[in-house]
Amino acid sequence: MLEISQRGIQMPASPIRKLAPLSDAAKAEGVKVYHLNIGQPDMPSPQEALDAIKSIDRTTLEYSPSDGYRYYRENLVEYYKKFDIQLTPEQIIVTAGGSEAVLYAFMACLNPGDEIIVPEPAYANYMAFAISAGAIIKTIPSDIETNYALPPIEKFEELINERTKGILICNPNNPTGYVYTPNEMEQIRKLVLKYNLYLFSDEVYREFIYNDTPYVSACHLQGVDQNVVLIDSVSKRYSECGIRIGALITKNKEVHDTVMKFCQARLSPPLIGQIAANASLKGNGGYMQRSFDEYKSRRDFLIERLNKIPGVYSPMPQGAFYTLAQLPIEDADKFCAWCLSDFRYEGQTIFMAPASGFYVTPGLGKNEVRIAYVLNKNDLANAMTVLEKALEAYKKITG
Repeated sequence: MLEISQRGIQMPASPIRKLAPLSDAAKAEGVKVYHLNIGQPDMPSPQEALDAIKSIDRTTLEYSPSDGYRYYRENLVEYYKKFDIQLTPEQIIVTAGGSEAVLYAFMACLNPGDEIIVPEPAYANYMAFAISAGAIIKTIPSDIETNYALPPIEKFEELINERTKGILICNPNNPTGYVYTPNEMEQIRKLVLKYNLYLFSDEVYREFIYNDTPYVSACHLQGVDQNVVLIDSVSKRYSECGIRIGALITKNKEVHDTVMKFCQARLSPPLIGQIAANASLKGNGGYMQRSFDEYKSRRDFLIERLNKIPGVYSPMPQGAFYTLAQLPIEDADKFCAWCLSDFRYEGQTIFMAPASGFYVTPGLGKNEVRIAYVLNKNDLANAMTVLEKALEAYKKITG
C-alpha cells in the first residue's frame, strides 16, 4: 500500500470546514443552515471592484509580475500611509491571499525544526502552514477571564531556546477578537529585540477595532524593521474572500528576496483579483465606515444574545468579527456535529466551529465554539434561538 507523507498525516483538519459534509447533507434535506463557522462576510463587495471586473477589456489574461502589479503596490503604499505605516512598493509582495503570505513567510524564515511561539487560541491554519514548512509551533494559552489578553511575557521567555526563531501574533485577533494594547506591543518589541526573533504579524482586521484601544502595527514598533514580516489580505476588509489577494510586507531585503523565489515558483498572484483589489482602494472610506458600523452593531447584538442563553458566556470582542463562547457542554466537537446531523428547530440548524481546533494544547477549548458574526442581525437572531433550543435538547439526551 502506498504511504501518505508524515507531513500529510500531521496536517490538522480545518475546524472551520471539517463539518462541511454534515452541513451539505442537512441542506440537501432542505434544512436552513446558519453559517457561523467561517469568516465569509455577507456584506456586498465594493461596487468599484464589481464594476472593474465587469469592464475588463483584455484579449489575454496574462501572468502578472511575481510580486504583483506595480500600480497596485503603489496604491497600497498610499493605503498604508493612512495608518502611519511608511512603505515603498519594493517592500510589498502581492500574494494569493493572506494564507500564502503566512506560508511563504514561514518557508523563507524558518528551517525544519525551528520553533515559533504563538498565543493560543490562534487561527487554526497557522498550525497547518508551520507543518508545511517543517516548523514547530509552541503555544502559550491566553485566558477567557482576561478577554484573551497577551499572556505574561515571562511565559514567552520560558519557551525560548536555541531553536526559537520567531513570534506570531494576530492583531486584531482571530478567533478571540482581542486587540493588543500599546503596552503589550511594546513588550513584544522588547522580546523580539532581546532574542533577535522574527515577528510575524497578521493584521488583516485592522479596519475593525471597536473600542478605544489604538491600532499598533508591528510596523510602528521602533528598532525592529528587519525583524517584522506583516501579513495582510483584502478578503475581510472588502468582503472579497474569493479573489485571493493578500500581501507580505517586510523591510528586510533578504527576507523579501527569499520570498520572491517562492513567488516566482508559483508564477504570479491572481490577475483578476488584483484588478478588483486595486479598484477597491478607490474611495473606500464610505464603504469601510458602513462595514465598520454594521459589524459593530452585529457584535453588540450577538454578545448580548449569547450571554442571555443559560450557561453560555462570551467576553466582548474588541475587534475583527469573531468571538469565542463557552457552552454548558463537555465536548463542542460532538455538539457541533450533532447540531448539523440530528438537531432541527423549525427546519433550521446552526454550523459553528469547535474551538478545540484553535488550540494546540490538548484539552483546551473543549467546551468552546468560535462564532463569526458575518450574518445580518435577523439571521443572527434566528441562529441564537436555534442555539438555545439545541442546548436545551442536548442537555436532555446527555444528562
